[in-house]
Amino acid sequence: MLNKVLLIGRLTRDPEIRFLPSGMQVTSFTLAVNRRYRDREGNWQEDSNFFDVEAYGNLAERIGRQLSKGHQIFLEGSLRQDKWENSAGEKRSKVKIVAEKVSLLSKPASSQPSKESYFETDFNEPTDLNTDDDVPF
Repeated sequence: MLNKVLLIGRLTRDPEIRFLPSGMQVTSFTLAVNRRYRDREGNWQEDSNFFDVEAYGNLAERIGRQLSKGHQIFLEGSLRQDKWENSAGEKRSKVKIVAEKVSLLSKPASSQPSKESYFETDFNEPTDLNTDDDVPF
């Protein structure tokens, strides 16, 4: 089954950092994604969608250290549905995005100083791309 999400958007707040009982870091933030479309009269309209995102481990650490409200990012991840019962015994659920790769596209428009003096454009571990020179095309 395929479960893949690709989004470009801006962080609506500074990332929130917490730790699981195992010690693994989890970083949460909300991503605002704008959508442009034409209405029935042919006028351009803009709509904003807000998505809750979580990242784990090394990616969570880098996001928490280097990103803040207003940063524009490219995010690759998957959807996950959390299910639970509230105190009244009612079943609840929520869909969120689990980040797998995040790339910085731009700094906040307000030009606020960054949390660090540098930015990594890709927050993921380097991957070895297996290139096959015998590809027939």
